[in-house]
Amino acid sequence: MINLFRKIRKQLISESKIGQFLIYSIGEIILVVIGILFALGINNWNENRKLQKKKFRLSRT
Repeated sequence: MINLFRKIRKQLISESKIGQFLIYSIGEIILVVIGILFALGINNWNENRKLQKKKFRLSRT
């Protein structure tokens, strides 16, 4: 996947298509941000799950 993006990037730069390269760059940045937000969501879900499990254990004793 990384090789595909690298190939597209090199091709756009070599053909001097600056506008398309900027659109590609913005798209790549958006994908990274979405990935980070997804990872944070999973982390928050896991932390909440751990807290609920801890509360359940404390309430049982």
